[in-house]
Amino acid sequence: MDRRKFLGASAVAGLAGVLAPAGTFAQKPVGREKRYQGGASPWPVCLDTATIRPASLTDKINIAAKTGYDAIEPWDGELEEYVKKGGNLKELGKKIKDLGLFVPSVIGLWNALPPTREAFDRSLKDTRRRIQMAADIGAAHIQTIPNTVGEPFDPKWVAQRYKELIEIGLKDYNISPALVFVKYFPLKTLGQAMAIAMDANHPKAMVIPDVYHMHISEGGFEALKLANGNAFAIFQFNDAPATPALSMLEDQHRVYPGDGILPLADILKDLKASGFKKCISLEMYNPGYWKQDLQAVAATGLRKTLAVIQKAGV
Repeated sequence: MDRRKFLGASAVAGLAGVLAPAGTFAQKPVGREKRYQGGASPWPVCLDTATIRPASLTDKINIAAKTGYDAIEPWDGELEEYVKKGGNLKELGKKIKDLGLFVPSVIGLWNALPPTREAFDRSLKDTRRRIQMAADIGAAHIQTIPNTVGEPFDPKWVAQRYKELIEIGLKDYNISPALVFVKYFPLKTLGQAMAIAMDANHPKAMVIPDVYHMHISEGGFEALKLANGNAFAIFQFNDAPATPALSMLEDQHRVYPGDGILPLADILKDLKASGFKKCISLEMYNPGYWKQDLQAVAATGLRKTLAVIQKAGV
């Protein structure tokens, strides 16, 4: 993952950097490598809107901008609700850009990879609607969610349909669908998702890893050493607690980076070594955080994400 040496020789200075607000992280000159967050990160840091779910979409965008994130990752349901209330997504995309943010990804294409041709053709109406919404706000990618691939799923069929979705997205909407994996769905691990993306045999085939699902699916993290970071559209970031037991962990148990047991610093070192250059996206569904001041949650999430990046020395 990433190697970055924090400027400051003493242990006290290092500790102060971990505890300091995001804006106080020291910069490190790294040749021509583009840096973000005042030089603290080799990647843009994104806020997945689920992290502060109770806020309205416009409030989430404002919170992300005010806190200092580089990007925001909304959900399709939020975009639908925004339109139903009379909002214009192209104008919203302009507002996002004007606030200094960009949209690396939208979540997502639900039910887009069913196991039969008839079901796939039927799903295209909703799939196209979701892709259009993501394109309207200027998203680079939309997450392709394998919740209906069937179990057991046919890898060849899924790869062919994923390729078809990529071609639809690029040709008709100038947006690239990327494949996710989720423990609770048949396609559970990074290895399975990478196999589908490889067998799609398309130059724009990509996957979206999530450290939490890498952990709870028991796929582990060593596969990152085998991956080319250009295959990743975005990297979902969070941490997992020591309890409950692994088999009992659910999305609601996600915690701030650094507050759990995942080897996040090592993961980021391998991620950096892979050549990955896109967004790290803070994604949590913790109802305990939703009850707190959401601006403070966003700020804490950014600060803790940067602290882990610093610890990784990337």
